Amino acid sequence: MRSAYLLAPAILFASLVHATPLTYDGALKLADQTAPTLEAKISDVKAARSAAIAAGRLPDPKASLGINDFPISGPLAGRPDLDNFSMVTLELSQDVPNGAKRRAARERATADIGAAEVGRVGEARNVRLNAALAWIDLYYAERRVATLDEIDRSLAPLRGTAASRLASGAARPGETLEPEQWTAALADRRAALVAEIGKARAELTRWTGESAPEVSGAPPDYTIDPVALRNGLDELPAIRDYDARVRQADADLDAAKADKHPDWGFSVGYSHRDPRFGDYLSAKATVSLPLFASTRQDPIIDARAETASRVRIERQAALREMLAALDSSLADHVMHHEQLSRASDTLVPLARQRADLETASYGAGTAGLIDALSAFLALAEARTAVIDRQADVERDSVRIVLTYGRDAQ
Repeated sequence: MRSAYLLAPAILFASLVHATPLTYDGALKLADQTAPTLEAKISDVKAARSAAIAAGRLPDPKASLGINDFPISGPLAGRPDLDNFSMVTLELSQDVPNGAKRRAARERATADIGAAEVGRVGEARNVRLNAALAWIDLYYAERRVATLDEIDRSLAPLRGTAASRLASGAARPGETLEPEQWTAALADRRAALVAEIGKARAELTRWTGESAPEVSGAPPDYTIDPVALRNGLDELPAIRDYDARVRQADADLDAAKADKHPDWGFSVGYSHRDPRFGDYLSAKATVSLPLFASTRQDPIIDARAETASRVRIERQAALREMLAALDSSLADHVMHHEQLSRASDTLVPLARQRADLETASYGAGTAGLIDALSAFLALAEARTAVIDRQADVERDSVRIVLTYGRDAQ
């Protein structure tokens, strides 16, 4: 077990040979620049902008070429050169959707661009939040290991006294096994903490692209303003996404209403006959007749209107849900602050005092080795608990600011 305990630092050191120092701000900046999911959202924006160029344009014109009035029976069958009605016709036509329909198409394209932009901003927040939490997790995981190592070094004098106390008759033979047992327990604890470092580093690599990131510098010092956070919920990507969906639904409703307006079109044709009979030029216009709106256009309009209404209601529900989630996060933040204060001001001092007293009693022969080791283990747990609560407070701050803050993207 002792060899396993000594092997853990070697493993940790090997993973840091090519480590890249990364500050908190540097990690967020790198995530902004390299996250594949964010690049995908940027492609969505480009695609929406490109598609908008064609929105509301007239459809392509059509060209047709045909033979009209070709004789197939009678005395002139198969002889178009003798028939004055046979002709080759070339026609060009253009469909013209009504202006309301084309305007609705442009509005929908604009709404699609807005939705893509909101998606990009929302993903940017998600990327920054995950990179930030990974950085925080790595920072505090390393602090936990350092604290446990410090506790282990302070146990060295106690471990060294077991054999001498046995030789002098001040300890039972079984007590000489206690140091190794407690060392094994600390080794298990440390192995778990080293694993947490590896997991946090892997997560930070995922969001920053750095193969071996190593935290550098101090965590961020965010100020939490509950009033400003609540007032800014309407500006968050999650709510703005509903605003974009409302604009899309309204554009679809306008397009459905536009179907009640007639479309029109025109065509021009040139017909060539035998030179003896002369050629023709023709032109015509067409118009659609939405005469049965009650069974065609009106049901579609009603459906689109209900969809737009549903999206607006969902926005209200999402806003309430987000407000509840924010208040819940703020409550957790207050609780974690109180727990951190108690751990720092009460639990650690008491655990340290107990460890000092048990060590003194052990030195005076009034306490056993197991009592002193138990006190040191309790001190180790208390000190790591402080770090755990510091991490909780920091994670709360990061999550609240990067999720609900207006300037987080």
